[in-house]
Amino acid sequence: MTPDPGPPGRGSARRATVPLTKEPGPPERDVPGGERDSGHRTRRPWSARRVPAALVAAVILVAAVAALADVIAVRAGRPAAEWRRRLTDALATRPVDDVWMLTGAAVAAAVGVWLIVLALTPGLRRWLPLRRPADCPRLRASLDRDGAAALLRDAATRVPGVGAARVRVRRHRVKARVRVRFRDPRQVKEDLVAALDEECDRLALARHPRVAVRTRRHTD
Repeated sequence: MTPDPGPPGRGSARRATVPLTKEPGPPERDVPGGERDSGHRTRRPWSARRVPAALVAAVILVAAVAALADVIAVRAGRPAAEWRRRLTDALATRPVDDVWMLTGAAVAAAVGVWLIVLALTPGLRRWLPLRRPADCPRLRASLDRDGAAALLRDAATRVPGVGAARVRVRRHRVKARVRVRFRDPRQVKEDLVAALDEECDRLALARHPRVAVRTRRHTD
């Protein structure tokens, strides 16, 4: 289900895809009436990690099938494969401080650390989690960074004096660079910060980002 999270009347902004998922588990506590506007905060969704999982599974499958086929061949009376004899001799004769042994250990350690990081981090960095609605606390939603940047850019260009704007959205920060055609750049900057803060509130992000604005005078 991918509804358009942008408010009405903003056809110029790029449509932002919002995936909605329901979490299993017991319902959360009721929220008092004064807190219903803020909603529940949610964390970033977790990635399925399909590509790393498929690569690891493929490597393990190939190694297991090759080893099993060679063991069956040996049990059937045939000689062991050349690659297995060489591997066994190398592991038995090479010292621990050999360059190839150290290289293999370093590669295995790096792959292990990479897999641990993938297992312990959520991923999906281009998605920004939104606050959970108070009337449905088990519902989770996320907003695409590009869609959020488009909405914030439209809000920046509506500020009087702004000729062009570029907005980049990070997890905890919004960076805006604008060209001022008229008015005092300091006043335009103050209005921009206020407009972007208000737009971030409308986006209902789980963590309100810090707004940083850089202005420069437009020169023809």
